[in-house]
Amino acid sequence: MALALRFFTCLVLTVCIVASVDAAVSCGTVTSSLAPCANYLSKGGDVPPPCCAGVTKLNGMAQTTPDRQQACKCLQSAAKTVSGLDPSLAAGLPGKCGVSIPYPISMSTNCDNVK
Repeated sequence: MALALRFFTCLVLTVCIVASVDAAVSCGTVTSSLAPCANYLSKGGDVPPPCCAGVTKLNGMAQTTPDRQQACKCLQSAAKTVSGLDPSLAAGLPGKCGVSIPYPISMSTNCDNVK
């Protein structure tokens, strides 16, 4: 009985650890990673290196469909807070940073369809 209880406890702990490692991308992470991009996204010019570092970081974090969907939703939410956001600059940002994102960066993107 004690052996079975220990095994069950270890199994539950393992599942909890695995579940926490596979957590979705948070909007806080998206916002903080892309904060250096705000000026570029509204005024253009040169893309600041910290902005591209944030884009690259987010792309690396969003490797699963749920994470990409969450990142998409967070991007759309964050875009609403950038005063004077130029949609064409936002759409072209991944390419300017040398990052390939498997969905268009646009307010019209249906994030639930992102794979």
